[in-house]
Amino acid sequence: MSRALATTNPKTIQALPSQLDPARMPAHVAVIMDGNGRWAKRRGLPRVMGHREGVEALKRCLRLCSDWGIGALTAYAFSTENWNRPGEEVSFLMTLFERVLARELEALDQEQVRIRFLGDLEPLPSGLRQLISDATARTAANSGIHFNVCTNYGGRAELVHAARRLAERVAQGEIDAASIDEQTFAAELHTAGERDPDLLIRTSGEQRISNFLLWQLAYAELHITDVLWPDFDQQALLAALLDYQGRQRRFGGVDTLPPIPT
Repeated sequence: MSRALATTNPKTIQALPSQLDPARMPAHVAVIMDGNGRWAKRRGLPRVMGHREGVEALKRCLRLCSDWGIGALTAYAFSTENWNRPGEEVSFLMTLFERVLARELEALDQEQVRIRFLGDLEPLPSGLRQLISDATARTAANSGIHFNVCTNYGGRAELVHAARRLAERVAQGEIDAASIDEQTFAAELHTAGERDPDLLIRTSGEQRISNFLLWQLAYAELHITDVLWPDFDQQALLAALLDYQGRQRRFGGVDTLPPIPT
């Protein structure tokens, strides 16, 4: 069996590092995987080699998240803006997606990973769309980590799609416009049924969210690291989680102060 993207086999599970509090782990981590091209350029390699190494980093990250009890990982794999990259690079990425999914699906299924692809999948090559459909159906009932791959995804496009769907439902008399609330709106997003991310990790030092999960990241903690994505390893993930566990998540409230001594 190939080395799986996630591993829950008791023989290979990596124990939660002692520095982390198991009771304060994020349930859902999102990652913007940035820096593949710069990683390759620094080594005098073609950009495509950075993307190949980026796949290995994603495999490490998913495996660790699964082993450490994180319930969901959402990765920004290909944005709606990425079509503007050189045609050769886009073609390579589409082929890479197909090869990786075909190679890893058996292992993902055996490890009980549930995989979903989020975004507008219609423009993707037909072979890739078929693989995505097969993988989604095959792993839908799996009980392990939820692995969401955002492919041809854009946050603004997702919001427009949700608004259009709700408008259609109102026009058809299915719902009343006055009844639309946050829960109704969220149910029309690509991420419907998934809890919002607790932690967003962005690599390569860029300090923006790049049209990613605009609705879902409303209260996520942000961790920015200078590590380029192909170099993202166990220590980098540990640093992100320690940063997360050092935050006080108030969700618009205030800290609970200790009583004043009398």
